[in-house]
Amino acid sequence: MIHMRPMTTMFRTASRFILVLMLVFVLDSCIGKRITKANVNQVTEGMSKKQVESILGQPTSSKTEGPAIIRQTTYVYRQGKDTVTIVFRDDKVQSKDSTLSD
Repeated sequence: MIHMRPMTTMFRTASRFILVLMLVFVLDSCIGKRITKANVNQVTEGMSKKQVESILGQPTSSKTEGPAIIRQTTYVYRQGKDTVTIVFRDDKVQSKDSTLSD
């Protein structure tokens, strides 16, 4: 009987771990669905980074270059084989490019 308690505790711990893993995967798939053609179409020239992030979420990667006066930031969103690239100049959308199909 003494040996059953550690097994029960181990089973509970493993069950919780699996539950947390499943939750992470579900949340990840929900977040990933923000990169849709309709959402990308909502992004317009002159929008701020915050506005873009509220529509598309955090970018997969970002890169900032240039002096503070003419700073350019590029946000890249990747979802499977699709890519969305948004270029900001002075923290406002200057251009966007997408490989998403209709």
